[in-house]
Amino acid sequence: MTQSSYATVTVEAVVAIDSENPIAAMELAHACGADMAWVVQLVEVGIVSAAPSATPPDEWRFFSADLQCALEARRLERDFGVGLEAAALILDLQHEVRRLKAALQAQRR
Repeated sequence: MTQSSYATVTVEAVVAIDSENPIAAMELAHACGADMAWVVQLVEVGIVSAAPSATPPDEWRFFSADLQCALEARRLERDFGVGLEAAALILDLQHEVRRLKAALQAQRR
């Protein structure tokens, strides 16, 4: 009697997030380990931008920069216990510091 072994293989499709392939609000929530209400709060405090406010959250679409900001906001909440308003301020300050550093580097050249 011969013994056969079988392996289970899971195949997942990967699609780059870009202007032609944005992700839905629920996908953003899932990627961050959050729920839709959290994504709505992200939009309300300005961490990410969504379509005009008349558009329901289920129809919102986000891009890679939005995902990056959302993940960073989630990390700030988890690691430092900050609220989303504070996370928005921290992210704005980080962005401004990067912009100023780039401008300084450009002047030195």
